[in-house]
Amino acid sequence: MAKNQPSSGQVRIIAGQWRSRRLPIQDLEGLRPTTDRVRETLFNWLAGDLVGARVLDCFGGSGALCLEALSRYAKYAKVFELQASAAKQLQQNLVTLKCEHADVIKGDTLALLATPPDDRFDIVFIDPPFRKGLAEQSVVLLDSNQWLNNNAQIYVETESELSHIRVPNNWVQLKEKKAGQVIYRLYQYQA
Repeated sequence: MAKNQPSSGQVRIIAGQWRSRRLPIQDLEGLRPTTDRVRETLFNWLAGDLVGARVLDCFGGSGALCLEALSRYAKYAKVFELQASAAKQLQQNLVTLKCEHADVIKGDTLALLATPPDDRFDIVFIDPPFRKGLAEQSVVLLDSNQWLNNNAQIYVETESELSHIRVPNNWVQLKEKKAGQVIYRLYQYQA
């Protein structure tokens, strides 16, 4: 491997049609795939709502969350990713899996969320790089620009020292858990 090329890691899909598949991910600054333990808890929370769901992954990164949702028969996933090499790897992993019902959009999540969508989503993942204030900004944009179907569920993962985030009054917190350096929450949007 050339000295200046980033090394690659792997992400493992936990369950569903692609169970135990290991896919390459880029080793990039700020990229921290959601751990298997946290993903297992999250997808247990979402178990009854994934089949046929439209999923939005606001900070695709390794693709661990959107790939897990697609493996568990989500109908469609849209993924936003700022870093070109991570977006390219996500697209390659979708090709490897022969998944044709997902789109990877390379771009700044906040700018993308500032534009009203063509369609709304049932499940949204917000797992941004830490310590940049992106989670709360994403929440505001999701709500104000009508990205959410009624009863949509929104997963928010932040650094553990961020013990509280502001969400709209019509978002009901369903779950919250802490694991090591992260705190993760599940909300439900009520129109």
